[in-house]
Amino acid sequence: MTSQIRTHQAVSRRQSEVAVAVDPARSAQMALIRGRDTKPELRVRRALHAAGLRYVLHDRRLPGVPDLVFPSRRIALFVHGCFWHQHPSCKAARMPKSRLDFWKPKLDGNVARDKRQRAKLRRMGWSVMVIWECETRDQMVLANLVQRIREVDAVR
Repeated sequence: MTSQIRTHQAVSRRQSEVAVAVDPARSAQMALIRGRDTKPELRVRRALHAAGLRYVLHDRRLPGVPDLVFPSRRIALFVHGCFWHQHPSCKAARMPKSRLDFWKPKLDGNVARDKRQRAKLRRMGWSVMVIWECETRDQMVLANLVQRIREVDAVR
């Protein structure tokens, strides 16, 4: 009985999602947004690799699928886009003015999910680091990140 209810709820949810009219131009634009190998992520990867640090990309075995993983140091590094992950006090993280009923829950949900995933990783004994998109353009911030990663190895 409960499986029938779950199936019915899932079908109802899908039907309501399908009922929303989607602008093909907007859909095409949204499809171009990448989840990995983004410019900020590539800047971070380049800087860390140049500093001699080696990492694993997008380890799906870990909660939240961190962008870079340093298994020997037990560090999970996320390269967050300022808009999508709502970087506090960043101009790029402003809330859109149109379709607020869609965007607010979407972006708030991203922030809540990030917090849950970081907590899971910490409970598993991982150090979690986040670098924001706007910070990846600053070579001093990247040098500081390299130093922070190296310090974790010295502490353990």
